[in-house]
Amino acid sequence: MPELSRRRALSAAAVAATAAGTWSASAPATATGHHDSHGTFDEVYKGRRIQGRPAAGAGHHHHGAGYAVFVDGVELHVMRNADGTWISVVSHYDPVPTPRAAARAAVDELQGAPLLPFPAN
Repeated sequence: MPELSRRRALSAAAVAATAAGTWSASAPATATGHHDSHGTFDEVYKGRRIQGRPAAGAGHHHHGAGYAVFVDGVELHVMRNADGTWISVVSHYDPVPTPRAAARAAVDELQGAPLLPFPAN
């Protein structure tokens, strides 16, 4: 049996991640009617309303892979990394697995402070 190289391990991880992404995208909605995948979410987290949805017609200044996230109605700029993780303008150095997790991380980081609008390019 061939020795497991870094390239083979990364290839296997990429295949597993792709398979997991395909499965989660087709996963049914949760009991509240919200999806755990990158579909739409709308919830109150620590007293703050967080929302996310696929963004139609994302322009060149959107790095969120066509996805929009809001905290109390103010857009939280998010970006999807090459490895599939997400970061936001508030928690830029703490990648998370989903846009919902990015919204929650931003709420945690804001510690009750309002999210201010971020000017686009």
